[in-house]
Amino acid sequence: MSDLLYLYGLIPANEAKEEPLPSIKGFDGEGELYTIDVGDVTAIVCSIDSETHSEEDLKDKIENDMEWLQEKAFHHHETVLMVSKMYTIVPLKFCTLYKSEDSLRDTVEGNRNKLLSTFSKLKGNEEWNLKIFCNDKELREEVSSSNPAIEEKRKEISELPKGRQFFEKKKIDQLIDQELENEKNRICEEVHEKLKEKAIEGSVKKNWGKDVTGRKENMAWNSVFLIAEDKVDQFIDEVNRYKEELGKSGWSFEASGPWPPYHFSSFS
Repeated sequence: MSDLLYLYGLIPANEAKEEPLPSIKGFDGEGELYTIDVGDVTAIVCSIDSETHSEEDLKDKIENDMEWLQEKAFHHHETVLMVSKMYTIVPLKFCTLYKSEDSLRDTVEGNRNKLLSTFSKLKGNEEWNLKIFCNDKELREEVSSSNPAIEEKRKEISELPKGRQFFEKKKIDQLIDQELENEKNRICEEVHEKLKEKAIEGSVKKNWGKDVTGRKENMAWNSVFLIAEDKVDQFIDEVNRYKEELGKSGWSFEASGPWPPYHFSSFS
């Protein structure tokens, strides 16, 4: 039975020739990563003993062995991150396997034009992530005291008979909650669009819950940007400006990168 191939990423062949792959331990912690040239594209892989780790065995571990999954997912992340600092890379998802070198070659050849186009787009650029958090309590107080719609509602209620005021005042809290969400969306969209001016591309991702972030504040926005290397400092300066301007209103901003460009490349 032949070994399985574990694919970490695809890089331009000319870059692989200019800078050979250093010694990096592979998925099993014993063998090392190596390259397979497929014309203009070079695959970075390692071999997995299919007798020790069959596809069925790997699937079972992914579904049922959390400790193993965390260890191997961390290995994949760190390996791809290390390689991304050396080459222009199309990174692959965790546990992308091929049964043979011929199968891998056929897939790469079938996607050759798309890969070369992606390399061209990614070269000299970096993926950065921005997470925006909001202390709802602090912002709610600000919205409650300064929002025109809420002030108008309070004025309207004050002119009603006393009996009706009691019931109408309960609607104020609902209006404040609605205006709070409107304000959060307005600010996040404004920040995102402003930062996109510094980027080649930008997209919005799903927010993470507190169980994932480990923070007390809610995540209000989660976005990724593809940024030219010479524009990264401007991007960070802009984020820091928002930190300074909005920090006192319960906002916080976390920019991180550069990351492997998972969100601006695709290969299957």
